[in-house]
Amino acid sequence: MASTVTLDYSSFEEEISGNSRPILVDFWAEWCVPCKSIAPILDELASEYSEKVIVAKVDVDKYPRIAAGLGIRSIPTMVVFSRGEERERLVGAHSKIEIKKKIDAVLN
Repeated sequence: MASTVTLDYSSFEEEISGNSRPILVDFWAEWCVPCKSIAPILDELASEYSEKVIVAKVDVDKYPRIAAGLGIRSIPTMVVFSRGEERERLVGAHSKIEIKKKIDAVLN
């Protein structure tokens, strides 16, 4: 069972540009209620896509420069990267189906 990966200043760039698999990054904060509501969905997706996609999290309170560098102004925001480039973005809490559509768009 795969789980989400926590990214920080030292690992973010390496994970985004150094992976052959796409990576879905959830930008969140501990105080964010919608962020907490989608956390179980992201855990499920990490398991379902464990061979194809990495699911990661960035705490915007601990690592604000990462979020600022990508223009993240609202949380939760989920960004799908492939080969180091942003390919898809979802702002706000979304259903599992909507998140899967974004992942699948990058995989296909």
